[in-house]
Amino acid sequence: MSVVLEINDLSAGYGPLRVLHEINLSVQRGERLAIVGLNGHGKTTLFRAITHLVGWQRGSIRFDGTEIGGARSLGEGRRTPGIVRLGVAMTPQGDAIFPGLTVRQHLDCGAWSRRAWKERAKRREAIFDLFPPLRKLENTVVGTLSGGERRMVSVGRALMTEARLYLIDEPSLGLAPIISQRVVAALREIDVMDGAMIIAEQNVSLLDGQVDRMIGMHAGRLRGDVGHVELG
Repeated sequence: MSVVLEINDLSAGYGPLRVLHEINLSVQRGERLAIVGLNGHGKTTLFRAITHLVGWQRGSIRFDGTEIGGARSLGEGRRTPGIVRLGVAMTPQGDAIFPGLTVRQHLDCGAWSRRAWKERAKRREAIFDLFPPLRKLENTVVGTLSGGERRMVSVGRALMTEARLYLIDEPSLGLAPIISQRVVAALREIDVMDGAMIIAEQNVSLLDGQVDRMIGMHAGRLRGDVGHVELG
């Protein structure tokens, strides 16, 4: 397998606060990788660094051979549209919804490219197959949904695009165990083809058997195989 994401000596933070410390990581094509650790130890910041949403960073991030990292200071978000166009999609932790939009409108928001927009009805059906409870809620305002249903909408919106790298941040956050299991099982069903998926999560047992590899994160540093790290 070839590498779809290569991170070398990545450090990043906000204002004077350094959160990530010399991160080195390779993700192979077709791989489902989990970054596991307690909240507040840098998992979300890693995703935000990949998508240029942190205050500052330095180090190399190569996606499909294209450099999307490098030294940055302030101006977070300026390169994010270009990174998204390259094929990176992120589901933020929490609901990340527009309460007044319907489920259908939310999903269609994810079909931002010309091809995805033309195929939005087909792609929407695929999301309904992945998350059956959403089918009957297609025209329901998202602000009235349960936490689990909102999380399905948020994940489904990211899957509507033509992404080749999916960054899924804390899919179980605030959800009942049975709903968390349903969401993670659905993520397992997604065919990443020659792309990859990275899931940030603190519930290690939830991901057991659902990913190809798990790496621990503690205090802004990757700690290797989760079976050999202390998560705090």
